[in-house]
Amino acid sequence: MLVTAYLAIIFLLALCVGLELTARRLTPPQSTPTAQANPAFRRFQSIFLRAYLLALWADWLQGPYLYKLYRHYSFLESQIAILYVCGLASCVLFAPVSGWLPQVLGRRQTCLLFCLSYSACCLTKLSRDYFVLIVGRILGGLSTSLLATTFEAWYVHRHVDVHDFPKEWIPSTFNKAATWNHGLAVGAGLVANLLAEWLHLGPVAPFLLAVPCLACCGWVVLTDWGKEETEGGPEGDKKTLLGSSVGGVTHLSAKARFTRSCQEGLRCLLSDRRVILLGGVQALFESVLYVFVFLWTPVLDPHGPPLGIVFSCLMAASMAGSLLYRLATSSRYRLQPGHVLCLAVLMAFFSFFMLTFSTAAGQPRPHESFVAFLLLELACGLYFPAFSFLQGRVIPEEKRASVLAWFRVPLHLLACLGLLALHGEVSGAGGGEAGSGTRHMFGGCAVMMLAALMAVVSLFTLGRNDTDLKLDETRGEGEMY
Repeated sequence: MLVTAYLAIIFLLALCVGLELTARRLTPPQSTPTAQANPAFRRFQSIFLRAYLLALWADWLQGPYLYKLYRHYSFLESQIAILYVCGLASCVLFAPVSGWLPQVLGRRQTCLLFCLSYSACCLTKLSRDYFVLIVGRILGGLSTSLLATTFEAWYVHRHVDVHDFPKEWIPSTFNKAATWNHGLAVGAGLVANLLAEWLHLGPVAPFLLAVPCLACCGWVVLTDWGKEETEGGPEGDKKTLLGSSVGGVTHLSAKARFTRSCQEGLRCLLSDRRVILLGGVQALFESVLYVFVFLWTPVLDPHGPPLGIVFSCLMAASMAGSLLYRLATSSRYRLQPGHVLCLAVLMAFFSFFMLTFSTAAGQPRPHESFVAFLLLELACGLYFPAFSFLQGRVIPEEKRASVLAWFRVPLHLLACLGLLALHGEVSGAGGGEAGSGTRHMFGGCAVMMLAALMAVVSLFTLGRNDTDLKLDETRGEGEMY
């Protein structure tokens, strides 16, 4: 497995470079030349990306060695499953809070709260106390919820309401962030492996490195964002809420707006069958990814691979998938995002089907499991941009945040139930480690992917002649912005 991991990362990085060069040749940048020529916009974009990419980097550093750290502290797989469930449950509980806090504290202050809470989450990894680690997972759930919403909310608010830049320029910033995000994920695995294994600093080292990264992110938010707000105009959100009111009126106003937003999101979800089917696909597909995040380490780690390099391989496979999506939807190949989504779900089903055989108790086949994991990540690289395109066409922009919040509830609940089922199987077997329970879990994931595939087919049977679900006739998606 050691040699396999290093050969895989070399091959995957070469593949990504080749796909990127091909994509640039077939889909030359059409993105907002006016935006790139505008020095005020480029400066604003740079200020945002400095903080946002630091936050993403700190988040990715914690991916390769989380399970390994808990095993290093001698916890059983069933105990580790409960830690993961606590993290997922906190995501469910804090998802509404992450939308409410910016209205009360202000967007920039909420980003600072993210830096503080995630730093505290990382520092809890120094403790071997189970209760302290549970607290860390809860803080991690809060931080993940804030990362998913608050930075983007600050940027969009400043972009549209303060600087009055055209809305058409927004995708150029997030496309650039997505491109960097893939590279950061691959690099995080390499750096984590360097610290934990090559320098023999142990699995806690990447978490400690994340703390100064978060401190730097907080400093940029405190100084550069504060200066940007001073020069560009007040942030507006907290000021608007306060007005001339005092005391608890501020909180009531925020609560009223939040309640109204949730009601409108639920109404939109229930009134359009396309939205329901899309939410079902997301809940089924992404919930099993949480199970995968938990299980890939115990499946491969007993066979001695460098976990940081394996993590980089997985992220490189995901990057290759996103580049393949860009090529597939270009004007040359004209594959529709719905077809790509169907292919991604089918690939994910096949990968879990492989895993039910490669993880048989007493007869593990780690090389086959590794290939299946890479195939799953490749499917993820295809899935996320295709799903993003479809949700942008089906869900109205003003209701998207609240609808997606409703989507995340069944998503996290399914993931929690899956991990609790695994915990029950392991505990029922007397605390034994990965064996039949792991195989049964992968089998259940395959069944869920089959259900997701049926939902995708239903969605496009329903909207066979729906132009909202298709690319423009004259341009591929890679050329839309």
